[in-house]
Amino acid sequence: MPRLTIVIVTFNSAAEIGTCLDSIPAAAPETAHEVVVVDNASADGTLALVRERWPHVRVVEAGANLGFARANNLGIRATASELVLLLNPDTVAAEGSLDRLVAVLDAQPRVAVAGPRLIDEGGRAELSYGAMIGPLAEWRQKLLTRGHARGWPVVAARVERASRQASFPDWVSGACLLIRRADLDRVGLLDERYFLYTEDVDLCAAVRAQGRLVRFCPEAEVLHARGASRASAPGPAGQAYRRSQLAFYRKHHPAWAPVLAAYLKIRGRFPDSSIQDR
Repeated sequence: MPRLTIVIVTFNSAAEIGTCLDSIPAAAPETAHEVVVVDNASADGTLALVRERWPHVRVVEAGANLGFARANNLGIRATASELVLLLNPDTVAAEGSLDRLVAVLDAQPRVAVAGPRLIDEGGRAELSYGAMIGPLAEWRQKLLTRGHARGWPVVAARVERASRQASFPDWVSGACLLIRRADLDRVGLLDERYFLYTEDVDLCAAVRAQGRLVRFCPEAEVLHARGASRASAPGPAGQAYRRSQLAFYRKHHPAWAPVLAAYLKIRGRFPDSSIQDR
């Protein structure tokens, strides 16, 4: 029985899944692990590639594009390990990085969730953790993210400095998120009302509601080619984000949900429910 299950959800991920899978053995050499790829009906040969080049990887065919939360839950339910790592296919884990995340959970029993320092291809830190989503927190997060992306010196220096300090934020990114299965079971896995985006923040909120902690771990580093998949389909990705944002506000900030909906309608960004997330 492996101690750790690494669940990777794919959707037309043939271009990036190889480097992701190749990085895992060196990233977790000390932790007995299995890798499960849950494929959301890719049409680019992702499944054939995985089966041919990585025959040891377990494959779960979703049969349709189920979205991130539901597909991850398929992989989680198909396994029984003590620990579960949610990992995006557009990531490359640094040597020993996943072992370091596991070590954090071993050393700190109150910590249920751990996330690494995410960087882009240029080595710049991604703002991959933060405060609970809300009107002010979202505005602040977007300001910091955009300022860092545009190279504003003060903002970039602040993000880089913060990303090298361990902390206990409200959430860490689902691009690489380690969690104890006991905590997953306690909160009922990921909320499947989210097709894509905000499910990681929601999961961390549910865990914290149980009195457990979330830890950002700069001692572990993972490259995240953020935007690669979104760039290929910006329209559907934007629609998916808005739908998840509305669902999140209805669940966690019901008084603000009508305000958000009105704002999106005024700006012409209200999601079209007839458009499928593909």
